[in-house]
Amino acid sequence: MTPLARVLVVDDDESLRLLARVNLEIEGFEVSEAGTMAEAEAALEERPDVVLLDVHLGGDESTALLAQIHEAGIPVAIVTGSVDVSEFRSLADAVLTKPYQPSTLVEVTRRLARVES
Repeated sequence: MTPLARVLVVDDDESLRLLARVNLEIEGFEVSEAGTMAEAEAALEERPDVVLLDVHLGGDESTALLAQIHEAGIPVAIVTGSVDVSEFRSLADAVLTKPYQPSTLVEVTRRLARVES
């Protein structure tokens, strides 16, 4: 079966990556994970269709990574526990606020990947 889209989940919290992976794979997405900035940069070479990025993973480095993803034209949702995400809004296509519902994760990913329900 061909996956709906390839999704890269970037988060330093292993349990949140697992939660995202399981919920997205159930829906038919192919999921890769990165727990560090270095892993994320390496995984981006595979050109995922969508990136879910914890913007606080690497401090200022994550902002630079977000800009790189945006410039590459890859749809990206920032994933954050912060209330103020205004500094990232211009570079992100969506915001997922932790804790999020699995259904919201799937809905946002489908929209960014342009996959119909």
